Amino acid sequence: MKNIRQLFKDKDFLLDEPEVEELIDYCEKLQDEIVDFKFEKEKNKQLIMLDMIKEVIKGCNAIEKEQLEHERFGYEVPNYQETISNLKSYILGICRDNQIYL
Repeated sequence: MKNIRQLFKDKDFLLDEPEVEELIDYCEKLQDEIVDFKFEKEKNKQLIMLDMIKEVIKGCNAIEKEQLEHERFGYEVPNYQETISNLKSYILGICRDNQIYL
């Protein structure tokens, strides 16, 4: 499956359009639903890890977007320490809930 943002790689300016942002959000929700369906169909640790990695990447993308907005508009600097702590807690929680031992 193609990454949603790859579809717009030659036309980055379209990513700022509200309709495109809405479409991207919708596609990400559908991807999450597909993963959830796969969990119901067969609960296996590989799918759990895949979902966790996707969530981590989403979080990283959000931080990158926040950093770009900071640079572009002079917004408040993101709190990376809090982000790292949240990410670590998320990973450890998912692993504990699904009996994945790192």
